[in-house]
Amino acid sequence: MFLAVNSNAETIHEERSKYRDITVTQVGERRCLLFNVHRGDRNQTCMMLDDPNRLVFDYTRMSFAGLLLQQAPQSILVIGLGGGSIPMTFADLFPSAQIDVIEIDDAVVKVAKEYFQFNESQNMRVFVGDGRPFIKRAGLRGEKYDYIVLDAFSGDYIPEHMLTREFLEEVKAIMTDESVLVANTFSTSRLYDHESVTYQRAFNEFYNFKLPTSGNRIIIAQLDLLPPREELVEASRRLEARLDKYGVNITDYPRRLTTRADWDMSRRELTDQYSPGNLLRGN
Repeated sequence: MFLAVNSNAETIHEERSKYRDITVTQVGERRCLLFNVHRGDRNQTCMMLDDPNRLVFDYTRMSFAGLLLQQAPQSILVIGLGGGSIPMTFADLFPSAQIDVIEIDDAVVKVAKEYFQFNESQNMRVFVGDGRPFIKRAGLRGEKYDYIVLDAFSGDYIPEHMLTREFLEEVKAIMTDESVLVANTFSTSRLYDHESVTYQRAFNEFYNFKLPTSGNRIIIAQLDLLPPREELVEASRRLEARLDKYGVNITDYPRRLTTRADWDMSRRELTDQYSPGNLLRGN
């Protein structure tokens, strides 16, 4: 899902935060942010210094597939900062939009600003903390977002409290019928069936989006009925020119979005009581 580390890369920064080991490497014009995870280092974010607008990873580009359903978001929530490429691209696309970013690790925020050209502004706010309590409080205040990106990966791990039915109900509370939820997750995982059942029960149906070149899948969901493929194709044509400079081949996406279930629907949904941790421990 993340590109393996280039052994020829020069380390230009490293530190240990409260949550992980963080490393910044560079090879030529390619600068990458690495998080140390139990299977080894993996590139979390990469940026081309000579073309910083271009999105390097498939999963990052795929995160903009939600624009096929919501083409003019004015309030955007991104859970997980990484190097900041997703919120910065939104800011470039929609200069008047209010973008809120939630990142649990203040060291990641510092590194994104120092090494990956990320900047806060009046329309780009960063909140350091856990994404789930932030979403719950926003829902209690009646706040709504047009576009929500769940990108809380750390290597090959997603916080388990952000995989449960209760969490998805909290996310739904900050959505309107026109809002879109885009969740970056795994295309192969021991939790795949359980996660899919959980999203299906929360949203009835969702678009499952995979690319053959990526180990990720993107889940795209709305409160309202999903639009037919014909509408997605039309939207992709309208978006094509705007997204080209970021390397997003949006016209290729509609044919790859499907609502067909490729998971075992008899699997148990994930809840706060029946957690992913229990499953992985075999309980």
